[in-house]
Amino acid sequence: MRNIRRSIFIIMIALLTFGCVMIYSASAIHAHENYSDSMYFLKRHLIFLLLGFGLMIFLMSVDISRLERAAKPLMIASLALLALVLIPNIGSSVAGARRWFRAGPLSFQPSELAKFALVIYIASYLDRKGYKIKDFFYGFLPIVSVISLTGILVLCQPDLGTSLSVFFIGFLMLFVGGASVLYLGSIALLSLPFLYYLIFSVPYRRRRILVFLDPWRDSEGAGFQIVQSFIALGSGGLLGVGLGQSTQKLFYLPESYTDFIFSIVGEELGFLGAASLVLLFGVFIWQGMRAVFFTESIFKKTLLFGVTGMIAFEVLINIGVSSGLFPTKGLPLPFISYGGSSLLFHMGAAGIMLNAMRE
Repeated sequence: MRNIRRSIFIIMIALLTFGCVMIYSASAIHAHENYSDSMYFLKRHLIFLLLGFGLMIFLMSVDISRLERAAKPLMIASLALLALVLIPNIGSSVAGARRWFRAGPLSFQPSELAKFALVIYIASYLDRKGYKIKDFFYGFLPIVSVISLTGILVLCQPDLGTSLSVFFIGFLMLFVGGASVLYLGSIALLSLPFLYYLIFSVPYRRRRILVFLDPWRDSEGAGFQIVQSFIALGSGGLLGVGLGQSTQKLFYLPESYTDFIFSIVGEELGFLGAASLVLLFGVFIWQGMRAVFFTESIFKKTLLFGVTGMIAFEVLINIGVSSGLFPTKGLPLPFISYGGSSLLFHMGAAGIMLNAMRE
């Protein structure tokens, strides 16, 4: 287990270092044009990186039993924050979405906290009441209610993608925890009409699906972002155009240093660079899953599975969106993308993983 902890820590440091390099490369020109400081975004990223290290070290060193006891208060606090952010003049609204608390130049996204609070809470619940999980009213329904409330509050922001990730990882943890496939399958089937309505009743979501099916039919409009991502990845070839030499980051590809940073990696470092990044993530996730099988504690086992699964899901969606495998959705690439709350809680999640692997 010690070797697994060491490899996960080393890979995380490598990903964070690579992320800093790529954030500067992808954002420098944009930052200079808009803020007269080419290091504007990198400096802000480094502030959250330092905060993330502090949180990671704390969660690595705290007694794991204290973390389990804190699961319920943490879940209640995250639900309260999700509700508060929806209130005008408390939560900050950007482009019609109310997802952030802002204090001067810094912002905080409570949905990032809620995702990992939910993972800790489900692991704690399965440890305490896992023997009841096959009982619909006394075991299954209470925890599904918590997952549903979290997902609905995130959906109200609105943020359908993060809401779906909450439901996905929550139900996956329940499946691994022994919940009835009949119960899980029934809820999934009953949810399909609502999912269809949520997607096709909202114009911008409907456009995303149609553009996903054929992005070139509106390459100057709704399909602009994914087409520019294709151009970036295609321009990189095998070895890339060179670090810092991307053309698409010159105001062509939106969100080039956040949601679509993988496209810039592919353009500047080519297929080999992008494949190496995917390989690093693959080893990180594989080592996390290996630790699940070596851990005997139910709480630690389900916690490791939940955290590793959440990171794996976000990596899959981010790279899949950049490559055109999934409809466009704003999920950051863990440890790589610019974004304060995301970086902070992904590093916290890594701290939880390293703590759970302690012998």
